[in-house]
Amino acid sequence: MRRIFLILVVVLLAVEHVWLLAPTAKRWIFPPHSHPAAEGRLIADRLGCLACHGADANGGFENLNEGGSEEVPALAGGEMMMWATSEEDLREWILRGHALDEKPDYDPSGYSAGYDSGRAVVMPAFETHVTDRELDLLIEWLRAISGLQFPDDAVVAAGLDLAHEVGCFSCHGPMGTGGVSNPASLKGYVPGFFGEDYAELVTSDVELREWIENGISDRFTKNPVARAIIGRQALKMPAYAQHMTEEQIDSLVALVGWLASSEWESVPIP
Repeated sequence: MRRIFLILVVVLLAVEHVWLLAPTAKRWIFPPHSHPAAEGRLIADRLGCLACHGADANGGFENLNEGGSEEVPALAGGEMMMWATSEEDLREWILRGHALDEKPDYDPSGYSAGYDSGRAVVMPAFETHVTDRELDLLIEWLRAISGLQFPDDAVVAAGLDLAHEVGCFSCHGPMGTGGVSNPASLKGYVPGFFGEDYAELVTSDVELREWIENGISDRFTKNPVARAIIGRQALKMPAYAQHMTEEQIDSLVALVGWLASSEWESVPIP
């Protein structure tokens, strides 16, 4: 009996170690991949940017001032053009709290969030709080959410409008730079349209169309392991075959190909 008991203990300990090491082993076998823009969003969250500019950077709270109030401006959806004219301007705003060709009309060493500016809150200066790399990552995030990409190709442009309309970027991340958490999925998140994640899922435009039309590719349908994983994950890809025209699906195929090529990352901002 003692020998049986010892065997059971050893087996239980082995099972426990396998259970504890499984997440680490999974990350090693199937490493997660992140886009610089997704890393930039994490930095923005750490710095408190989203607390003022809104959870999705679409506009923040009412900022009281001497004349009444004004909303803390959005960072997304094209509104950057209202207060920044170049990437250099964006960097200046982040580092010093004002545009490149402007100087604050208040003493930035004041103690209140408004620095005696006549407003309750002004843009902080993060120069001493971010590294050069973190600043670059913030710029990548701002580029992705800017809404200032205007593709020259009319089909791609139509696909971009459609993707915004039907919520593609709500799951796959702004400009496909990495999506939201997805419980029980292989890597724990909705993949973006870049790098190794995309290459593993999509091998051709034909396969991309299958994902858009059916919510899964024929290759994954025929693979019992892939089918099982996709079947149990919480968030699943919508099947748009019954909801879109051939022309609309063509535009999404063209768009995702453009995004996956990273051409959009060379578009100047704002």
